[in-house]
Parts: sequence; C-alpha cells; structure tokens
Amino acid sequence: MEPGTIVLVVAWVVLLLVTIAVGVSAMRARGRLEAVRDEARGVTSRAARAEASIAQTEATMAELVELLGVGVVRLDDDMVVTTANAAALAALDRQRERVVGHPVFEAFVDQRLVDLVSNARQSGAAHVELVRGGADGRATLARATRSPGGGSWLTLEDVSELRRLQRIRAEFIDNLSHELRTPLTSLGLLAETLEREVEAAAVAGDPVTPKMRDRLDKIQLETGHLTQMVTEMLELARIEAGGAPSVGALQGEVDMARLVTSSAERLRTFADRSGVRLVVDVSTDGSVVVNGDEDRLGQVLLNLVHNAVKFSPSGSEVVVRVSSDGTEVVSAVIDRGIGIPAEAQARIFERFYKVDRARARGRGGTGLGLAIARHIVEAHGGRIWVDSLEGSGSTFSFALPALVGSGERSAAAAG
Repeated sequence: MEPGTIVLVVAWVVLLLVTIAVGVSAMRARGRLEAVRDEARGVTSRAARAEASIAQTEATMAELVELLGVGVVRLDDDMVVTTANAAALAALDRQRERVVGHPVFEAFVDQRLVDLVSNARQSGAAHVELVRGGADGRATLARATRSPGGGSWLTLEDVSELRRLQRIRAEFIDNLSHELRTPLTSLGLLAETLEREVEAAAVAGDPVTPKMRDRLDKIQLETGHLTQMVTEMLELARIEAGGAPSVGALQGEVDMARLVTSSAERLRTFADRSGVRLVVDVSTDGSVVVNGDEDRLGQVLLNLVHNAVKFSPSGSEVVVRVSSDGTEVVSAVIDRGIGIPAEAQARIFERFYKVDRARARGRGGTGLGLAIARHIVEAHGGRIWVDSLEGSGSTFSFALPALVGSGERSAAAAG
C-alpha cells in the first residue's frame, strides 16, 4: 500500500475515533443535563410546594388574627404598620388604608401609643391603659412587645366592661359599708350606755349577775369586730378603686426609723396590757428615707405590729426593726407567737383569708388588714412577705425603694 494511502487510512481512523469520542461525550453530557433538569424540576416543585404551604400558613394566621377579639398590630423595624386586624382598627377608630403602610405616628394619631411602642423597643415590653371619652368612656389596655425576629407587636384589648364591673363592685361595697356603719355606731353607743347603767346599778346596790356582764362584754366585742370589718372593707374598696396613691404621686420624704418608732409607741399600751415586750431597733448605717405617704405606711406598720402583739404569748417579745442595703429600706416585725403553717403563707395576704380559726383562740381579725397592707406597699413600688415557722413565730417584712441622696438626713434623724 502506498504511503499516501496509509496516511489517509490513519487519518480516517483517527477522525472516526474522535467522532465516536465526541458522540460518547455528548451522550454523557446530555444524560447529565437531563439529570440536572430533573433535579431542577424537583427543586422547583418542592419550592412551589413550600411557597404554597407558607402562603397557606400566612392565610390561616391572618384569618385567626382577624377572628380574635383583641386588636393585633404588627410593626416593622422602621415602626411602620404592616398588619392590623379588624379589632385593632375598631379600637383605634381608623380605616385600614389610614393605618396599614403608615408610620406609627400617622397610623395611631395618639402620642401615648407612639411612646408605648418606643418604650417597648427599648425595654422589650410596655403597657398603658387608654381612656377615651371621659372617666366613664371606653378603656383600652394596650401592650407592646419587641419581636425577636425584628419589629414589634401591639395588642389592644377593650377593658371597658371589666372596669365598669369593678366600679360597680367598689360602689356596692362603699354603699354597703356606709349603710352598715350607722347602725353599728348606734349599737356601740347603746352598748356603752348599757355598761354605764350596769355600773351605776352596781354602785346603787343593785347587783348584776356575772352572766349579764359577760354577755354585755361580748356585745361590745362583736360590735367592735363588725365596725372594724366595715371600716376595712371600705378602706380596701377605696384602695382597689384607685384611692391608694400612685407611685408618681408619692412626693413626701418618709423617715422609716422615725415612723417605726412612733408606730410602736402608739401600740405600747396595748402591748403592756397583753404582757408583751415591744422592742424597737432602728440602728442602721444606711439611709432609711423613702418616698411615700406617711399615713399609709404608718397604717401598714400599725397593722403588722398589732397582729404580732395579738398573736404573741404573754411574756414574749416583739421586735420592730428597720434596715437598708442602700437600694431598699426593709421594715420587719418579728414575733415569737404561734406562727403560720407553711401551706397558709402563700395566701396570708389575700383578703378575707384567715389561718385556722381554732388556732387563733378567739383573737382573729377581719382577714382584711394584711390585704390592705399589701395594696399600700405595692402602690409604693415595694414588696411584702412573711417568713414563719409554725410554733416558733413569724417575721413580716416589707421593702421600699430607698430615696437616693437622703443618707445625711436619715443619719441625722437617727442620731
């Protein structure tokens, strides 16, 4: 075979091999392309299903939000309203197109709500009660919460009916208390008059049987209990209706060392008659001056000291102490009386709650004094609690925020 022919044959063979290789590569590429296309179609399908699921979830959530009786508003990071349900629009008395898509100050047209959302963005949560249309108008409780995913939520709840019922309850107790005080006062005066007549009869030689005198004493005792209950019911109704001073309204400086001393002195005669030694401990290096209502805080101390003496055995000791750690002023009343069972300590500050009457041996009160004390302390931004061991005594304590910068005045008063 001629050399030229050999070259042509070789070239043809090479071309054939290249063609075969290209064909094989093309087939492989086509297979890979089909696989990629299949995968892409699968991804697209899954994405479509995910989007449909998300859309369905959002639609369901939107439907649920619309069905809520509480107003719900969603704001983004720029404080622009993105969502507002029908209840929110009704509470704001605004049209949807004037709320959704607008900045908060344009959407709400209420500086209190703008400040509420701003405070929530800073602190994480805030709330305020809005009253429109006067004291008997519509009351709305607004709560704002910062969202972990960005933006914030605002809920608006109409509490007008709740506030109306609270006013009715307070007015009922107030009226009932006033109606009861008149006949109770008359009964007390009649009992005192009868006692004087009995004493006059005894002086005149007309003896009175021990049974009659015992019954007269019981009439006076029970009349006193009823009068105390009515008075405390009226006081509690006033406090719960807003009669207690708010924290912002408490502007007076109260030296707790002086108040503890004067309150204990007012009850010293009662303690002496009960055979109880009353000790006052106001030795403290820290400031014991607080911002508050002196009469109200004195009422708390009188209640705690009176209870401590009343439930202490003759010959025991009651200690009234005040101390400070620089941030809080803690007043404590310590007795060695009958103590309080562990299961009753969580409820001791509830109104009308009493520990087992049999344990009090006829010395029980109305069950309202500690509830009143709790309301007063909490109105001052403080807290009240009890530490007690049954059979070994109790320590009732309440803590109030210390008034900053009053250390010199407190030290001078203690000295």
